[in-house]
Amino acid sequence: MDAGENEIRVQKPATALRRGWTTGACATAATKAALTALITGRFPDPVTITLPKGEQPAFPLAREQIGADWAMAGIIKDAGDDPDVTHGALVMARLRRLADGAGIVFKAGQGVGTVTKAGLPVTVGEPAINPVPRKMMTVVVEDLCRDHGIEPDIEIEIAIENGENLALQTWNPRLGIVGGLSVLGTTGIVHPFSCAAWIHSIHRGIDVARAEGLPHVLGATGSTSEKTAQAFYELPDIACLDMGDFAGGLLKYLRAHPVPRLTIAGGFAKLTKLAQGALDLHSGRSQVDMHWLAAQAETLGAKPGLCDQILKANTALEVLQLTRDAGLDVAAPIAGQARTAALAVLRGAPIEVDVMVTDRAGALIAHAS
Repeated sequence: MDAGENEIRVQKPATALRRGWTTGACATAATKAALTALITGRFPDPVTITLPKGEQPAFPLAREQIGADWAMAGIIKDAGDDPDVTHGALVMARLRRLADGAGIVFKAGQGVGTVTKAGLPVTVGEPAINPVPRKMMTVVVEDLCRDHGIEPDIEIEIAIENGENLALQTWNPRLGIVGGLSVLGTTGIVHPFSCAAWIHSIHRGIDVARAEGLPHVLGATGSTSEKTAQAFYELPDIACLDMGDFAGGLLKYLRAHPVPRLTIAGGFAKLTKLAQGALDLHSGRSQVDMHWLAAQAETLGAKPGLCDQILKANTALEVLQLTRDAGLDVAAPIAGQARTAALAVLRGAPIEVDVMVTDRAGALIAHAS
């Protein structure tokens, strides 16, 4: 349950990027505003909070309500230039006083998920509010209550408008987080297009799979190859790790946290790059080497004229078609060498590995095991 769970895939622009605020930071600011109103009858607007590294951003209130023993404040999340599905979402905190000795209690409101599977940093049955946001909100409540001479016996209910629908665009359903989004963040700041956030989400997926005792997981470069491999092995959704371009992030974590079996699935071009030894398969960070592909074709008996065509090809897909037309199965050695590259990263970890190569329609064209 990390920042990458609320991300979508978008090409990174070349211009400088504006940072934003996590759902955890917004929830903390809303909590402070609501509790201030509950104690004093007045909402601070804007409301300033202190983030874990000392930054003190101010948040304008988008909504405020107060009752006899409760108060609610809402803040519109600004994720900066990050492609976060929660950008523009209304994050709300509704606080009410509890009986003496109850302490601080967190509750999932509408649009915030509940954890149903082990392996995440929050206990099963608890609201999907990560440890750092919990700590930030706890500190705010304890400080304000101390300043006003009251005990911190407070229920904090966090809600995110339309969160249940937005969560369908995240990895939460696969991680066993049901009913909505996660309240995330470790620094309070969203750093745009974070590769680390995506990789951390892969790690959390592995943690959940291990906690569930799954014997077999799947890392795919995209939805087409994932669908093919998942159907082939009849794997549950929870076994499908959204590897994307980050083969290295998947394999290195599995090396230290193994599962019995791993399937890697992907299109011809992405797995060609893995076969070449690339661990980041993004088009901006690794390229298909046509000389390397021509050499593979030559070992299969390709004539010099075909090798020249491969060297002049624009895409890996074109190479695949050229070799198919010549009756050569170049996908098979690609699958085998991609498997060898994966095993090299795993360094002897007790994991059985197979690699499935699909075409753009999702047809299985090579399988190395």
